[in-house]
Amino acid sequence: MRAVSGDSLPFLRLSGGPREIGEGHGRAVAGLVAHNLDLYFRRFAGEVSLTRDEVLRRTERCWPALRAHSAAFTEMVEGLARGAGQPLMEVAALNLRYELFYGEFSRLGKIELGGMPAPAGECTVFAVTPEASDDGHLWVGENWDWIPGVAGVLQHVTQPDGLRVLCFTEAGIAGGKIGQNSAGIGLAVSGMISGDDDWTRSGPPFHLRTWEALCSTTLDAAVGAVTQGVRACSANFLLASAGQRGEGVAVDLEAAPRCVRALGPINGTLVHANHFRDPDRLGLWQPITEEWRSTFHRCARMEQLLAAAAARGPISPGTLRAVLCDHEGHPESICRHPNPALPEAERYQTVVSILMDLHAGRMQVAAGPPCTFSYHTYCV
Repeated sequence: MRAVSGDSLPFLRLSGGPREIGEGHGRAVAGLVAHNLDLYFRRFAGEVSLTRDEVLRRTERCWPALRAHSAAFTEMVEGLARGAGQPLMEVAALNLRYELFYGEFSRLGKIELGGMPAPAGECTVFAVTPEASDDGHLWVGENWDWIPGVAGVLQHVTQPDGLRVLCFTEAGIAGGKIGQNSAGIGLAVSGMISGDDDWTRSGPPFHLRTWEALCSTTLDAAVGAVTQGVRACSANFLLASAGQRGEGVAVDLEAAPRCVRALGPINGTLVHANHFRDPDRLGLWQPITEEWRSTFHRCARMEQLLAAAAARGPISPGTLRAVLCDHEGHPESICRHPNPALPEAERYQTVVSILMDLHAGRMQVAAGPPCTFSYHTYCV
């Protein structure tokens, strides 16, 4: 196990069972776990008006259901808390933070006309299939936009069965949320809200689903990790699977609590941000207020840039990095920066930029806005 710093993220090599993997994560970045706990409890209070006591009450209510869905994942969280020397329920709250935040985002969005603003969305994701890339490889990438200052970690995890997973997560959150594995499966994610979102709904939570998708050896199994069981809150999952050189498939799953819609590439490219592309078709209402509207710009802009690149010829990795650095519409651009017009507790930025070559098993990662931070390459 090792951690590197500077302009790159801490990089951990972990192996063993769930408890050993979690404990290794917690022990290696204990200071960053403490940092994220402090940041998140402040952000819960400042952004969605959830006190520490209320966050822990909700976590304690959800914890038994999470254990019932996956004893392995809860063992990993327990090991992480032990390794970091932090209270279990506080670390569990980090691992349930998607439902805790997005359930409130939906509720606040519903009452926005009464004067409560809804927070901004996160992330722009894409895939470029072998038919459109200049090397015949399948590429997946994203700018993960979230809370400025949140501490991220890269993990290379070797499972007992030999499967290797290279993934990004937040310090204190078990498993991974964006990444690829040695079976050629890749995952990128983006947050969404709908009027159906409700943190009290019992089902496998977001971070369990992302980890199970990343541990899948087939695209069907990864899709099943997203679609099976009850979903508390909406989310978007871009999944891809590489075959032989020149072969590969990508699918985007818009997953609401009671429905899922699959979207495929158009002319070899697939793009998604933070809104349902056709909510009426799904019978959904999405409470998108003014602060969420950058999602429409980022999605349209990335589609425009990739379509223009494809019209000139096969798309290169350099072009993809340039797209991720795009500042049209700054600060709410693809390469996102904190918006000074918003209260500090509601600002977002690109926290990590990731570009994955699923055929080569390589991931390029910039530990912040890619206009400023260099990409470093890691191998599955």
